Amino acid sequence: MRKATASRQTRETKVEVELNLDRRSPAAASTGVGFFDHMLELLGTHARFALSIKATGDTQVDDHHTVEDVGITLGQALDKALGDRAGVARFGFASIPMDEALADVSIDLSGRGILVFNVPFAQEKIGTYDAGLTQEFLQAFATNARITLHVNARYGRNGHHLTESIFKALARALGEAVSIDPRAKGIPSTKGTL
Repeated sequence: MRKATASRQTRETKVEVELNLDRRSPAAASTGVGFFDHMLELLGTHARFALSIKATGDTQVDDHHTVEDVGITLGQALDKALGDRAGVARFGFASIPMDEALADVSIDLSGRGILVFNVPFAQEKIGTYDAGLTQEFLQAFATNARITLHVNARYGRNGHHLTESIFKALARALGEAVSIDPRAKGIPSTKGTL
């Protein structure tokens, strides 16, 4: 089974992630950032992964350190779980609506950590969550998972809906990219490595 654990501890945060790409179970996230927990649970659920994330951090200062460090740790867990990436579909795409918002996410398990993020948020806060943290999370995740990740919002007025459409599209695209392709033999690259 393709599974991994990863942890990170700094003076600012402590993060533990458990991930299993081949088993489905209810996703659980406890980071001290309520809206972010909701998004992480959507990610695990719609990617169809077993995902557990526990984090504590200096949220009395700001949520930034916790959100970014979860992105780092989850990315590391995904990279470990994928191993040499042999047999994977490699590419994934999803376009997901959430009420008036629509987001497109494209993924390549390329071995290169790149984020392209084209999302204009109309509001800076979603409750107490800073909307800009979504980009910080995705940058840390893409870099540490070694994936190419393109996130484009076509439209959306409500920040909650827009962020939710991003996380659901990320989940579906990721689930597709990491799926085993029975036609694939070895590593899906003409270079022989990802």
